[in-house]
Amino acid sequence: MANLKEIRIRLNSVKSTRQITSAMKMVSAAKLRKAQDAILQLRPFFGRLHQILKRVSSGMDEGHESIFTRNAETGRVLLVVITSNKGLCGAFNSNIAKKAMASAHEQYNQAWRAGKLDIMTIGKKGAELLKAKGFKSTSTHHELFDKLSFEKSTAVADLLMQEYLAGKYGIIKLFYNQFRNAAVQDVTEEFFLPLLPDTSIEDKFESTVDYILEPSDTAILEEMIPYTLRVQFFRALLESNASEHGARMTAMHKATDNATDLIKELELNYNKARQAAITAEILEIVGGAEALKE
Repeated sequence: MANLKEIRIRLNSVKSTRQITSAMKMVSAAKLRKAQDAILQLRPFFGRLHQILKRVSSGMDEGHESIFTRNAETGRVLLVVITSNKGLCGAFNSNIAKKAMASAHEQYNQAWRAGKLDIMTIGKKGAELLKAKGFKSTSTHHELFDKLSFEKSTAVADLLMQEYLAGKYGIIKLFYNQFRNAAVQDVTEEFFLPLLPDTSIEDKFESTVDYILEPSDTAILEEMIPYTLRVQFFRALLESNASEHGARMTAMHKATDNATDLIKELELNYNKARQAAITAEILEIVGGAEALKE
């Protein structure tokens, strides 16, 4: 059994760690509330915007294909990996990195081996994890999470659209954690470009009304598609931001609980060691007194 000094030093160290994890948990909880409100407000807007885009697209004549829905077999592949700039959030970052690497090995193995697969990382931790596995980032935008805003994300979304329209990339995919609640984050892989038919969202506002579109459905789509893509990209960033705070709050909550359990165990060991030391001293005193009597 360790001596009293060693146990006391370790006990003080664990108590200090518990104070830190408890403080980080409260900070993450405060940030989570704000991030959760932001994503919950954006989801209905994006869903309705997506439905309007879907309805206008379905009403177009055949042959009027958008430049954002062209054949995706040409060009390079770009994987946009969205993680965080900080750690201490459990498997939040590693899950996204693993998903992106699995996609590179399985879905786009041919492009990866031919050197036609690029990776854009948003978040320092994701870039570090991918680099350790041999996947070097061709571009980074870690600054987006410093002060997350629609204006900053729009600049990156426009860059992606420009590179797609220029023919540099034929496929652009997003990898991020979708926020479900503070304890659960869903690893999500979705197409950014090209636009694919989406039947996963039910049209709650479906009607048989025949709308007159001005100036034309083509002109409306030319404005709606880029704006929808900007909102989609911003939504992915908000989802990841809320998921990060939720994952960190959960991780710090578990760390605090583990520290509390360890403190109880160390205090028990400390009391046992202290009792054993006192008993040994008493025995020495009694032995010395008996020796004097003799």
